[in-house]
Order: sequence, then C-alpha cells, then structure tokens
Amino acid sequence: MQRKCSLAHLILAGAVAVVLTPLIVATDARARIAFESDRDWDVLRFEIYVMDNDGGNQQNLTNNPGDDKHPSWSPDGKRIAFSSDRNDVGGDRQIYVMDADGGNQRNLSNNAFDEFEPSWSPDGKRIVFTSTRDGNWEIYVMNADGGKPKNLSNNAFPDRHPSWSPDGKRIIFISIGNGDFDIFVMDADGGDRRNLTNSDRSDEDPVWSPDGKRIAFTSLRDGASRDIYVMDADGGNQRNLTNHPDVDFHPSWSPDGKSIAFVSNRTKDLNRDIYVMDADGSNPRNLTNHPEDDEAPAWLNAVLSVAPVGRTLTIWGRLKQADR
Repeated sequence: MQRKCSLAHLILAGAVAVVLTPLIVATDARARIAFESDRDWDVLRFEIYVMDNDGGNQQNLTNNPGDDKHPSWSPDGKRIAFSSDRNDVGGDRQIYVMDADGGNQRNLSNNAFDEFEPSWSPDGKRIVFTSTRDGNWEIYVMNADGGKPKNLSNNAFPDRHPSWSPDGKRIIFISIGNGDFDIFVMDADGGDRRNLTNSDRSDEDPVWSPDGKRIAFTSLRDGASRDIYVMDADGGNQRNLTNHPDVDFHPSWSPDGKSIAFVSNRTKDLNRDIYVMDADGSNPRNLTNHPEDDEAPAWLNAVLSVAPVGRTLTIWGRLKQADR
C-alpha cells in the first residue's frame, strides 16, 4: 500500500512538473528591465528602453523627441506606463501607456497638469501616480484606462514616488517628515497614513520587495551622496546596502527578491549607469555601461513573475509530506 501511494505521488509530481516547467522557463525569459536613457539625443531628452536582466539586448521603445521617463510594467508584462512631455515639450508631463514592444503609445491623463511617476496596482486595474492638479505634488490613483482619477494623499506638503504593495492593500510614497522627505505608507484608499523612516535626512525612491516584507529606498543619511538602503515593511531594521562614495539611487527588486537593480555614477566618467547587486548589497556589477545616462530601472515584474515558481515549490512540498 505504501509503495502504491508513493508511486501515485511520484506520477502526480511528474505531471505537475511537465505542466509547470514551461511557466517557469517563460518566467525567466520574461525577466526584463525597463529603464530611461538619454543616449539618443544631444540634450537631456530621455527615452524608455528595455533590456534583458543581464544587460543584453538593449532596445529603444519610445523613439520620440519628447522627454519619456519613469517606466512601470503592468503586472501581466504586456504594457509599460511612463511619463512624457511630448504634448508640451519642456513643460507638463502626462501619464502614457504603451505595449511592451513600444507599440500603441497613448496618453492616459491628458490634461494641463504635471503628472508622472506611475505605478501599477498588482491586479492591473489601476495606476497610482504623482500629480500637480491640486497645485501641489499629490498621490493620485486612476483606472488603468485613465478614468476616475482620485486624490489619495490630500496633504499640504508635497507627496511623490508612489509604489503599490504586492498585496494591493498599501501604497508607499515620500512626503515631508522631519524637514526633509521621509518614507510614508498609507492604505490603498488613502487612509492610515504613517511615517516609516523618521529621518533628519532625505529618504526617497521607495519600492516594495516582491514578498512585501521589505522596502528598498534611497537615502542621504550617511553622507553627502545617496546610498541604497533597505528596511522591514514596518520601518524597522533600516540598513545601508551600498555605502559608496558616489551616488546610488532608484532601486528596483528582481522578481525573485534576490537582487536589486539601481543607478550609480561610480564609473570613471561619472555618467549614470544601471547596476545590479545581490539583495544584501554584495556583488555590484554594471549592466548598461554606456557613456550617456541610464536611469530609473524597473524590473518585470515583482509580483506575477514569481508566482509559477512559488506554486511549484508549494505543490512539491505537499507531495513530499503526503509521501512520508
């Protein structure tokens, strides 16, 4: 009887592996990084690029004379939201979206205010972003088609850099705390706003880890240059990961949470490149290595792309337990 049970579980495990292995392979193949670069223009006009997670196959997606910045992948990896001033070059930015190959670029916000720094909700139905439509930097949310915009922060001080938690329940952002920018968190409806960092030096660029347990961010607290920090989701255990004399900023987690991409000017010509390091700050390496500036990496994609692997491990664990 024990042998029959073991054989049955072995057959089931093989069937699960056959079904889910293509998903795992597809997940790894889809692990790409979007970023902004000014390499195609003589002035500081950025385009949205995409590359493989090892820095290979770098491609310009937007190819537009406007300033295109702040890329953010949709959870299904089919679209990229970004900001652009192409309708008012040198002036107000708007939230745009395009297909993952750069096609079908369209304006979502389409108004006379400055709007930028989009971040998708985990279910892909909404986009949170920064807007000046109330005369101040505020955190807004709208439907993924641009409809029903709503002010979430409603604060007299500037609020910027929103990032949605993987469970969709919270949003982190920066706001004035102790005289400089601190990392704040609020519920997805704008309620229960609280300060996580409480630092006397500026903290910026917050982004959730894929499991929602940690937040990476940029800080000035240990000197004149910015470093990449990480903390627990409740603000505890804040620690410096890069601790480098040059400027490090704009962190972005890999889909498996084991690596963090970031921007640094630590090359000899001091241009800004995309780097990646292990999640503990070790093993930094340059991905873009270009004489022009590359910034704002956004890894595809910190929520959905880890799900197939996670499900495989869970099922295998249950099969092993049943086989005992």
